[in-house]
Amino acid sequence: MNRIAESELIITNRGAIYHLDCRPEEIAHTIITVGDPDRVKEVSKHFDKIEYKNQHREFITHTGYIGKKRISCMSTGIGPDNIDIALNEADALVNIDFETRTVKEKLTQLNIIRFGTCGSLQRHVPVDTFVAGTHGLGLDNVLHYYRLENNTEEKELLQAFNTHTQLGSGPVSPYITGASGNLLKLFVNNYHQGITVTCPGFYGPQGRILRLGLAYPGLIDKLTSFEFGNHHIANFEMESSAIYGLSKCLGHNAVSLNVIVANRVAKEFSKDGGAAVENLIKHSLGVIADSNL
Repeated sequence: MNRIAESELIITNRGAIYHLDCRPEEIAHTIITVGDPDRVKEVSKHFDKIEYKNQHREFITHTGYIGKKRISCMSTGIGPDNIDIALNEADALVNIDFETRTVKEKLTQLNIIRFGTCGSLQRHVPVDTFVAGTHGLGLDNVLHYYRLENNTEEKELLQAFNTHTQLGSGPVSPYITGASGNLLKLFVNNYHQGITVTCPGFYGPQGRILRLGLAYPGLIDKLTSFEFGNHHIANFEMESSAIYGLSKCLGHNAVSLNVIVANRVAKEFSKDGGAAVENLIKHSLGVIADSNL
């Protein structure tokens, strides 16, 4: 088997992978990802027991138990580029032998569940409610560096989206990946479902105008009005597309759960974003605890 060089897989003196600063035994097979490092403790405070706490830069990981279920909560920081680091290193922790620096013969499948905040793109998806993303549609470029194979539905959705928005004919090259069906079906009650769009920035890429003009001034309206069969775009944020795409490429399950803190159609913002996030955490952890994960 091919040995992975020291320059490609960086392992610290204590045997931890570089950015996450976790050893293989310090990560669970169900991983909750959050963007905000301060949100990790807001998730792990609900654990019955915490085994490990690791921190390096914006990457904080707490691993513990809810009942008999072992769970990790990992912060990634903001943006799909950070997801490229977090997902590849999480996979390496379970699927690469750190002693031989070779890929294991028997691969482990992770469950990746994002707890995040987002903006609604539909008037009927109000602030403080939850969205489970049926698909991650990326306006970033992370997955263009990998071999992502789409199924027929994904190809048709992407073609319809590019035709509707005319984005694919310019410098932005959208991509799409479906959520894991096994995970998505857990998050039905009290969750809106729809396509989650991922933007590579908070201002211009999400149609906000401060001092700079926009290259795509009608983008928000195009996203809101897109429909294909039973599919529509429910929300947008900054991480899900890379989570979905990398998880599919690596053979893992993924779903993105987000609470609406801003409704971009109704021009409303949550009056208590902290409480909204806490509701998402408590409700979603309850679903996970009652599941067969």
